[in-house]
Amino acid sequence: MSYIRSVEALEILDSRGNPTLEVVITTDRDVCVKASVPSGASTGENEALELRDGDAKRYNGKGVETAVAHVNGQIANVLVGEHVLDQTRLDQLLIEADGTETKSRLGANAILGASLALARAGAATTKMPLYRYLGGTNTVLLPCPMMNIINGGAHADNSLDFQEFMIRPVGAPTFKEAIRWGAEIFHTLKKLLKEKNQNTAVGDEGGFAPNLASHDEALELIVAAIEKAGYKPLKQITIALDCAASEFYDKNTNAYYDKKKKARKEKFEQRSPEQQVEYLANLCSKYPIDSIEDGLSEHDWKGWALLTQKLGQKIQLVGDDIFVTNPKFLKQGIDQGIGNAILIKLNQIGTVTETLNVIQMAQKNKYGTIISHRSGETEDTFISDLAVATSAEQIKTGSLSRTDRVAKYNRLLGIEAGLGSTALFANTRILG
Repeated sequence: MSYIRSVEALEILDSRGNPTLEVVITTDRDVCVKASVPSGASTGENEALELRDGDAKRYNGKGVETAVAHVNGQIANVLVGEHVLDQTRLDQLLIEADGTETKSRLGANAILGASLALARAGAATTKMPLYRYLGGTNTVLLPCPMMNIINGGAHADNSLDFQEFMIRPVGAPTFKEAIRWGAEIFHTLKKLLKEKNQNTAVGDEGGFAPNLASHDEALELIVAAIEKAGYKPLKQITIALDCAASEFYDKNTNAYYDKKKKARKEKFEQRSPEQQVEYLANLCSKYPIDSIEDGLSEHDWKGWALLTQKLGQKIQLVGDDIFVTNPKFLKQGIDQGIGNAILIKLNQIGTVTETLNVIQMAQKNKYGTIISHRSGETEDTFISDLAVATSAEQIKTGSLSRTDRVAKYNRLLGIEAGLGSTALFANTRILG
């Protein structure tokens, strides 16, 4: 038996230079582990609440000293003295101690930090890798990476409204080779951008953030980079989009618009939900796109239904803002035939146990599961282990630059090496 001796939190910085939490748990057997909490920029309205101090004199109001105090106080009171291996019960105690639907009293960031550290403490106590502790003995599947190579939307100060343009190395034989293919394409794209005198600075998630004329130009550049790097579009490398459409949707007019053009006071277009669906379908017909995330707004369930009818048998349609890793909204989507995959973000729901339950619900209903980072990250690699633990088949953790992104890939490379000949790679195509 091993019991929790102390739970302590510290205010640290994330990859955008904003405060977040690090939580340290120590047991009576001198196991000492830590976990840190990510933060999103483009967030769904129904996500669990990230508690910020609101003090304009500290970090422009983004400090987390209140959340830290909750970990060091009430959360520590709940956990200290409890058995370290009792993750499900302790997560439930934390939920009950908060007592709100969105974890707004103690803060989802405070609760999640403790939940993540608790899982790590359990793994260290049992002397298991975290993925094995969370997933059991038959955890041998490495996820296909969805590598963000061009940033836009809320993640970059450029002209593109779509938030992420990603590549998927679906033809790679192993995870190690998938990473190599992605890195080669990433560096080839950089050369192409330089040739066009485009900016090669990177956005929040490590992808390039050039000022391109259109989404088509971004997609054409990616296809060119794939081919110049020596790979075959569609057969070996496919493209995935995260539109983050809630960011450029007007609820009052039920229309999608060119947000960044409007902000620059340029002529901009508006599209009805039907036109937005046709716009996405047209992109899929022109480019090797096999996955679209948040192609419609979280408020536009009718539009989502239309998109699913139009493309749901052809490509992966991923719900992020519309599902927010929440069983209530996922069930609604399943019942209404909305999308066919879900993005999984730990801090949208707030505990490890709830996250595992949502993944199980999705997989039971044959929805694809994609474990995801946030735009504000740390070097914590928990999601890498989570992807293997749940046989999630896909992971979204940014580009082939910035330590906060690459750390996750490096952890997966280590897991693959540790598994040796038993390791499998999820290189099957979307929807067969």
